[in-house]
Amino acid sequence: MTTFTGQAGVNTFAAISLKTGLKLYAKTGMKPNALWTPKNMMAKATQITGQKFKARDYMGAVAALEAWIAANGTTGE
Repeated sequence: MTTFTGQAGVNTFAAISLKTGLKLYAKTGMKPNALWTPKNMMAKATQITGQKFKARDYMGAVAALEAWIAANGTTGE
C-alpha cells in the first residue's frame, strides 16, 4: 500500500496522475477528463517540473515528470 501525506504527498500524487493522463492521451488521443486538455496538461507539467516543452511533446513531459517524481516524490507504506 502506498500513502501520500502532506503537501509533498499531494504534489507527488498530482504528478503521478498527470503523468498517467499524458500517457493516455499520447497513446489513444483520449482526454482523462473534460478539463484535462492537452494544453492544460502540458502547462501543469511545466509548472511541476519547471521545464518548457514543445506543444505536442507529451512523452517528453512524461519523462520529465518521471524524473521529478523520482527526485521529489515521497511515498510510504
